[in-house]
Amino acid sequence: MSALPPFRATLGRSVALFSAFRKEQTDPDLFYGTLARDTVAQLLRYTPLDGAVVVDVGGGPGYFADELRSQGARCVCVDADAGEMRLRGGELPDTALLGSALEMPLRTGSVDVCFSSNVLEHVPDPRRMAGEMVRVTRPGGIVYLSYTLWFSPWGGHETSPWHFLGGRYAAERFARRHGRRPKNDFGTTMFAVSAAEMLDWLRGRDDVDAVDVLPRYLPSWMKPVVSVPGVREVVTWNLLLVLRKRG
Repeated sequence: MSALPPFRATLGRSVALFSAFRKEQTDPDLFYGTLARDTVAQLLRYTPLDGAVVVDVGGGPGYFADELRSQGARCVCVDADAGEMRLRGGELPDTALLGSALEMPLRTGSVDVCFSSNVLEHVPDPRRMAGEMVRVTRPGGIVYLSYTLWFSPWGGHETSPWHFLGGRYAAERFARRHGRRPKNDFGTTMFAVSAAEMLDWLRGRDDVDAVDVLPRYLPSWMKPVVSVPGVREVVTWNLLLVLRKRG
């Protein structure tokens, strides 16, 4: 089991992540490997992983699953897109399951940790996906749910910043300029999810406790911004909900 440095949400860490993000398209191994190590170090603040059963929801080619396994977790990757899962070397990741995040092929209460990074904005019913994550988690287990906010600078993904003028407009503009539809096509493979919507979903649940709610990529001193309606939709960038399922 490899050792990860202690997690610290510093300004330097934020700068390093955003620097790596600039190479997402040209060097995905660098970006996703960096993000996976950072994320798993963060997850270890909330729960031990050695021996834990973890499901990576929408994990694609398995960058996060690999890092989770390096910390002793028994990890299953569930994704609805077989093409995404084959992006590294053309092979499916170990213990991959083809299935929808809206109806996961897992038993109720069957995992210790249900993990998802930047998938929620790609499903048409984010509340249902979040509910599925809670369902498959055992009582006392952890849900780690992180997603990009629509009104953040990167809310439109590769169509940003034109998404501020409307998701469909941004997608059509991208198609005209590049001669192809964007991978993250508004209304089909990308949807507008706000912080307010998922915080409202959380308040309506009686089966989970919020362990932490914070801006995933920002320094720890930026955490209070999540409490400011409106401002949080832009500044938070990526919202992280860490939940513990009640017994």
